[in-house]
Amino acid sequence: ITHVHNWPAESGSAVFLSKCSRLFSFLSTVYGDKARTTRRRNRPRMGTRQELLSGPEARKLEKLFQYGAGVPDKGWRIPLDHEFPRRNIRPNARPRLKQFKDLYPLFYRYFFWWIRKKRENKRPFIDTLNPIQLQQIYGVPLGGLGCGSICRGWKGDFCRWALLPGIYSYDIKVANQFTVCIRRRGQTTYQQVLSTRHPSCLTEWNWGYSPSHAYYHALYPRAWTVYEMPGQNVTLTCRQVSPVLPHEYKDSSIPAAVFVWTAENHGKEEVDISLMFTFQNSIGAESDLLGGHWNEPFSLNEEGVDPISGILLHHQRKTMPCTIALGIPHKEGIRVTGCTSFNPAGSGKDIWRDLMYDGELGSPEAPTGKTVKGEALAGAVCASFKLPSGAKQEAEFVLSWDMPVVRFGGSSRTYKRWYTRWFGAEGTAAPKLAAYALSHYPEWERTIEEWQRPVLDNQSYPDWYKSALFNELYYMSDGGTIWLVAEDSEGHAENSLPPWLRETPAHILEYGRFGYLEGHEYRMYNTYDVHHYGSFALAMLWPQLEFSIQYDYALTILEEDRSWQPELWYGRWMHRKAINAVPHDLGDPCDEPFVHVNAYVVHDTSDWRDLNLKFVLQVFRDYFIGRDKDFLAFMWPRAQAVMTKALTWDTDHDGMIDNSGTADQTYDAWIVTGASAYCGGLWLAALRCMVEIANILGKDEEEQHYLAVMQKAKAAYEDKLWNGEYYNYDCSGRSYSNSIMAGAGSGHWYLRACGLVPEDNEVMDSDREVLPLDHVLSSLRKVYNFNVMQFHQGTMGAVNGMRPNGKKDLTSMQSEEVWTGITYALAASMIQEGMVDEGFQTAYGVYNMCYRQCGFVFQTPESYLERDFYRSLGYMRALAIWAMQWALEGRHRSRVSSS
Repeated sequence: ITHVHNWPAESGSAVFLSKCSRLFSFLSTVYGDKARTTRRRNRPRMGTRQELLSGPEARKLEKLFQYGAGVPDKGWRIPLDHEFPRRNIRPNARPRLKQFKDLYPLFYRYFFWWIRKKRENKRPFIDTLNPIQLQQIYGVPLGGLGCGSICRGWKGDFCRWALLPGIYSYDIKVANQFTVCIRRRGQTTYQQVLSTRHPSCLTEWNWGYSPSHAYYHALYPRAWTVYEMPGQNVTLTCRQVSPVLPHEYKDSSIPAAVFVWTAENHGKEEVDISLMFTFQNSIGAESDLLGGHWNEPFSLNEEGVDPISGILLHHQRKTMPCTIALGIPHKEGIRVTGCTSFNPAGSGKDIWRDLMYDGELGSPEAPTGKTVKGEALAGAVCASFKLPSGAKQEAEFVLSWDMPVVRFGGSSRTYKRWYTRWFGAEGTAAPKLAAYALSHYPEWERTIEEWQRPVLDNQSYPDWYKSALFNELYYMSDGGTIWLVAEDSEGHAENSLPPWLRETPAHILEYGRFGYLEGHEYRMYNTYDVHHYGSFALAMLWPQLEFSIQYDYALTILEEDRSWQPELWYGRWMHRKAINAVPHDLGDPCDEPFVHVNAYVVHDTSDWRDLNLKFVLQVFRDYFIGRDKDFLAFMWPRAQAVMTKALTWDTDHDGMIDNSGTADQTYDAWIVTGASAYCGGLWLAALRCMVEIANILGKDEEEQHYLAVMQKAKAAYEDKLWNGEYYNYDCSGRSYSNSIMAGAGSGHWYLRACGLVPEDNEVMDSDREVLPLDHVLSSLRKVYNFNVMQFHQGTMGAVNGMRPNGKKDLTSMQSEEVWTGITYALAASMIQEGMVDEGFQTAYGVYNMCYRQCGFVFQTPESYLERDFYRSLGYMRALAIWAMQWALEGRHRSRVSSS
């Protein structure tokens, strides 16, 4: 046996048929690609199990889906030979000519700003000139929250890395694979890398696993891959488990994932199974080939848990060293072996033949030498066991990583990750993390199943919704997320710290400092206008982390940073942080986040009309969750400050704030002038929340003040914007001012979510009602009929702007986009108003585009166009799907005060 021997298990005819099958597969790959693509163009072969089994290839897929151990019915499922119907989708569409005139000055200034950043060897916080290209390969990411993440794609590749805080790499390390070896009567009859790839390295390995014999199933934070081994009468199921546990603030931060392999023998004779896990000493960064890395074996035997053996991959990056552990527990019937070192850039002959010889690996027990510059290094672990006829056997693997201390691009401060509170910050915790994951993952799975069961068992929810709800949570671990230990800075002599970091609230000390990026391409932490939508996931599942974010923002409000930075929209200079203004974001990971806030320099956001108002709304929503009066009392003076500033935007003194004639809100390229449906609605909702907060805190004078302003503003809003069917986009009188805006009702959506809108048969003081409910319903129906159903019959989500004649609003690039998070928020508002079917239909359009048509799975973009373009892959706002669950659970029906 010298090379590839994939011999079927039994008869000579089976050998012949297998060879014919492989020849046909090869010929069809070479000559039939175009025809196959044409056949499949209109055949989405992924989705929920129910969708697949009602499609054109139901019989074939039903046979494939018979295989697999413990795979749930609900979730997102895809055969490994799938091709998405839309495959030529490009980033960042060029603006139309009519749109370009407003954007040309911005593009001009951005280009020269971009050049200056590159000359300074710095990364632009948004790199529009080098957008991320769509790869339709991603799957459920590995690891907990804020500890760094590694994404394992649906074809088995380890294909997206974010171990460095906030920085992404898309380098596929082909050596990172699982391989199966099957032996009969002491001879290897089948050895296969469980990958469909054909790489140019490791050429001695048997690549090109037949993708038609496998499928992937995702239900975050778990995933299953099922492999039917052709001609072997053996099925392998890999179950991937990460510790993402709601309302849990220790294990949810663990940087580890467990792979539970289940082997099933359907044949008539006993076989020996070996599973090999190979991994390159790499963190997906520029340091991978700089040298100084080494591997060593390890064993850990602690009381109360199974002994574990494996390989440690020590990655010596200059500022943030990392150790990766591959491990297997010693259990009855499982033989554990390993290989400390092989060259992942070579042919791979030695380790391949070593496994083929006896189904085990042999390696010196001493550590390897350190690599030199340009040298790659990898290691492997292997679990071997006997599998009698008709039997089933599990083998567990663990992958953990320990990068306990991190720095951001500014390099002025160091931070400890949250998990170091229990595992230490010395950089030696990888084996303990591996052992902890192996001993606790059964409990993690029980917790996950109990959490997900009420949703998955609810017959009134569509299956696609159940899949999208949990799988969109991928962003909580794979959103450049950081979860850091906060040290008490009181008494520290760090004069360089901004005022908002010189005192650390007790809550942040207890639960840590948390951040997630606006997007993989929009590199800013906790972008507040977007967090307004995405925060429902945190509020429902990890509310203490949501409170930490609120405290971080609150501390900045009464402070300022008068250092200068450019504003690209107008080409002028602006102060980094203005007093009494909510910052746009908490900083860029390539700079010094939390110290230098407001990395966003397109606009001066100190006068954005939505940020201050969204702070008030989120403060009340978070109080609504926890009923913590101390939290509310801390936020009260900050809320008063931002509302006082907001009142200065009422230029005609009618109680209603006015937009400035620029794109001064979250739609940062869509110009709005005067009173507007979006910002005006947020203003009314914020006033209503201030009335309620004052009532709860016993501030009678302030309550009456905000109530009077609200009454005045309400009259202006109705007079200027209501047209008998819906609220106009703005009151400017321009050609687009009567456009139908999908997200116009955001203020009312929040009020209803917080229990401040009367339910059926409920009496509430008329002076505290904000918008007439018949106007709200009429507006929602208009949006549904136009922005949703007249836009590709509801199969693409809600387009942002629609004209009353049923055509898209083309005045702005953003007005003709579909924003995934806005669509989910709109659906949540519909559900809260009793339009449940319409809400599901609206949200289905985003699911259809992301999960069925375009392959945006586990990289949901901010937006896409009717044309084949998208913008900003991997975006925070899509977490707004959890606002739909908030509505479906009826949380808005609670009450917080007698009023």
